[in-house]
Amino acid sequence: MTGTNDVTIIGGGIVGLATAHALSQEDPSRRITVLDKEHHWGAHQTGHNSGVIHSGLYYSPGSAKARFARAGGEAMYRFCAEHGIPVQRTGKVVVATSDAQLPKLAELARRGTANGVRVSELDRAQLREREPNVRGRKALLVPDAGITDFPAVCRKLAELLAERGTDLRTGTELVGVRRDGAELVLTTTGGEIRTRRAVNCAGLHSDAVAELAGATPPARILPFRGEYYETTSFRRDLVHALVYPVPDPAFPFLGVHMTRMVDGSLHIGPNAVPALAREGYDWSTWSSEHLRRLVRDPGLRVLAKKYWRTGAAEIARSAIKPLFVRAAQQLLPDLRGRDLLRAEAGVRAQAVTPDGTLVDDFLVVEDEHWVHVLNAPSPAATASLLIGEDIADRIKARDR
Repeated sequence: MTGTNDVTIIGGGIVGLATAHALSQEDPSRRITVLDKEHHWGAHQTGHNSGVIHSGLYYSPGSAKARFARAGGEAMYRFCAEHGIPVQRTGKVVVATSDAQLPKLAELARRGTANGVRVSELDRAQLREREPNVRGRKALLVPDAGITDFPAVCRKLAELLAERGTDLRTGTELVGVRRDGAELVLTTTGGEIRTRRAVNCAGLHSDAVAELAGATPPARILPFRGEYYETTSFRRDLVHALVYPVPDPAFPFLGVHMTRMVDGSLHIGPNAVPALAREGYDWSTWSSEHLRRLVRDPGLRVLAKKYWRTGAAEIARSAIKPLFVRAAQQLLPDLRGRDLLRAEAGVRAQAVTPDGTLVDDFLVVEDEHWVHVLNAPSPAATASLLIGEDIADRIKARDR
């Protein structure tokens, strides 16, 4: 593609590709480029996703997460069905294992109802009937949760975009930004790109891209690694669908849960440990630059002080398998360490504000030329098609 783009999207995960999809559907004449530094689409957060289509149970009513999750999940079911991507509306149970968790379970039911989510209570016998190997005092059944293959969604989006003439560039990293009159000039490892608008969907690197663009991001990315185990093939029948614990409301992670994937495998996890690099998928991968930033960042120091007990427990479960197994056994008492094999880990881009607050909702900031997606945690994959439409609407509003 030569000349000046209408829109250039940095980041070819599911949100970046869904944004290009929405922009190209709305106006097929738009000149759009999507670039990603990796050599295939959805290489990081999307490619290491649990595959769960969330329903909107957890999120504060009125939040962007709540607005996008319910309708976004239905849009994802339709997209997958239309394009032959594996998808199942399996339903899930959220299980209280003690009396102390029952008020939190009731609050989840209230939130879900406020968000338009179908939800019903299960007593102990009903839970046993649905998931015979799961133990709990009471549970919530969420029938519209499900599973799909989000990397396959990315591949289909890229295929549709290529058919519409979108300029798709993998193996192309953004290294510089400057303004030239009413245009941006993006310097990449594959040459310069001139564009009128740009969208930052760089995930783990979104704050760094914002800084390249001359912005001061209101939050910085702290990568958290989520480590999973997979059961042996002989123990896949321990869980029929999706089983979740009652989450800790002070921490924006859902806890160790059980997920039947679209290929029939059973994954258990994740924990949540600070990664030693933005793409730190194991303890041996670290970045001196990243570690120096952790030490200097006052917000991250506040965060470490506030959550050190939780963090220490998560690190212990990472290092000592029996502790991980013990956590999972609270829901699945028949599980044994010999049933579990290490599976691929993922790294989540968690935004943290300067005062040490973990940003719990989507965070998008704009200026004359840019839309920066600075926090897109779960349910971003679920809601990606709607998030893409929202970003397209922001671009359209700027063009008026």
